[in-house]
Amino acid sequence: MQFAAKYARDTYMTTAKNDINSIRPWRTIERRKSRRIMVGSVPVGGGAPIAVQSMTNTITHNIPETLKQIYELEAAGADIVRVSVPDIPSSAAMKEICNQVSIPIVADIHFHYKRGIESADNGVSCLRINPGNIGGQNRVKEIVAAAKANNCSIRIGVNGGSLEKELLEKYGEPCPDAMVESALMHAQMLEDENFDNYKISVKASDIFLTMAAYQKLADCTDAPLHLGVTEAGGKRIGSVKSSIGMGNLLWAGIGDTIRVSLSADPVEEVKVGFDILKSLGIRSRGVNIISCPSCARQGFDVIKTVQILEDRLAHITEPISLSIIGCVVNGPGEALFTDIGFTGGMAGYGMMYASGIKTGKTDNKDMIDDIVRKVEERATLIKKSQ
Repeated sequence: MQFAAKYARDTYMTTAKNDINSIRPWRTIERRKSRRIMVGSVPVGGGAPIAVQSMTNTITHNIPETLKQIYELEAAGADIVRVSVPDIPSSAAMKEICNQVSIPIVADIHFHYKRGIESADNGVSCLRINPGNIGGQNRVKEIVAAAKANNCSIRIGVNGGSLEKELLEKYGEPCPDAMVESALMHAQMLEDENFDNYKISVKASDIFLTMAAYQKLADCTDAPLHLGVTEAGGKRIGSVKSSIGMGNLLWAGIGDTIRVSLSADPVEEVKVGFDILKSLGIRSRGVNIISCPSCARQGFDVIKTVQILEDRLAHITEPISLSIIGCVVNGPGEALFTDIGFTGGMAGYGMMYASGIKTGKTDNKDMIDDIVRKVEERATLIKKSQ
């Protein structure tokens, strides 16, 4: 899906959210003001919807496999995809890859600055360079020239694990001051070449270091910020670390793009990324299910029901909230705040809600089909309203 269509969908959600926030100001997130850049067709910063990114893990010059993964990430909702470019075959592959995808591609460049130049010439939308290993002003000058010639943006990607030697000697270890100094030094190098089409990241695997570095950087520049907790780990712990680190920053209004870094299928990164944004009411994709953990009061098998609904509603991309509550203790109250709700606890049936209003009883044996039908009907209405 093109970003313009996603933007329209997010505008629908944002309008509804702002209506709620006008009477619940404690839900309001005031985003940090940043300048806007473009990563291909995707606006980043300047109030644009927060873009969700991921990265391929294929051998880049295996073009069929790399394309397959990019298509999977795009289908999952990714706005931007980063691809590693470690060698000449990979930078050469960029031409065919970029010609066959509509999603913006970021070339991930380390050590070999010429791979960045080649990638820009071959059609990528953005170059990620690492200040810790890209080289001095002369190399940056050549990269900027290629970026300008190809309408390509740049991400200055500082990592706690690969800071410049002189900064490690100065500060003794990776720390927020060292990471921000690295970022600002390289931002100045770009601006010395009259180039301001860049965003910045200051990632670390330590969430305290990550959050402190981003908080400090946010006060020092108006450049868009790409958030991430790098090398966060496997699917479960990596999702938790990313949610804590990026969630706190996003809640504070910091961040213009995000990437969840998991040792897992990259598609999971996109799903978790949207779940973080969805949980904060910033941006939504698909059905947001509010469900209870279940107890002896449940009138139906909540856990099994939610698992089935997650699978059957996976194709929905419109922002819809759904409450599935096992009993009447909290069910009616939760249904007041969701688009569609089902509350159990009765003898073999439950109560269905739409926008907080009771719409009738539904037998437990029919509820999954009824819920899916109502969600699909609401998704159709949202599409028509855009």
